Amino acid sequence: MADPANKESRGLLRSLGDIAETMLITLFCFTLVFTYLLRIVTVSGGSMESTLMPDDKLLVNLMDRAPEQGDIVLVNAKNSYTLADDGSVKEGKGLDTVIVKRVIACEGQTIDIDFGSGKVTVDGKRLHEDYLHLGLTHADEGAFTGRYPLTVPEGYIFVMGDHRSVSKDSRSPDVGFVPLESVTGRVVFRISPAGRIGTVR
Repeated sequence: MADPANKESRGLLRSLGDIAETMLITLFCFTLVFTYLLRIVTVSGGSMESTLMPDDKLLVNLMDRAPEQGDIVLVNAKNSYTLADDGSVKEGKGLDTVIVKRVIACEGQTIDIDFGSGKVTVDGKRLHEDYLHLGLTHADEGAFTGRYPLTVPEGYIFVMGDHRSVSKDSRSPDVGFVPLESVTGRVVFRISPAGRIGTVR
């Protein structure tokens, strides 16, 4: 005759084993997701104000490395990419950090910036940049002075921050063009602060 206490004990151990297995599988899946698919990052600095504010926490899609115009992306700006005298892309020392910026023009598109009026055009069409903070694009940081209008080379994008007067971006010789392989992901959602939770555009 089976001992009811032993049977109950075995049942409890089996249940605990099932719970532990479920927790391990959940942890494994969570680790995979946040290693290869998604990442949480915290905004530092004001170059994307007022779209993104310092200390905003963002969810980044690590699989989306083919950004489109208007996307907000995470970029590894270790090196800079500007133009040599013969028009070829030359590599230089960059910011050696990860930055978050908006894609203004993609490969093959022609960007023109009138720093006097602050107007930005892509393929001859003026951008309606309602996301800009404190005015238009008047600051020329010297990366491509005298070369506008400028066609973005194949395999690169041109990025700028939404707070143009303080943003270090493709206008700067410390950034220049951004290689597509340096795009680490696309910002898809703000998870904090509580009052600003939602999609990011």
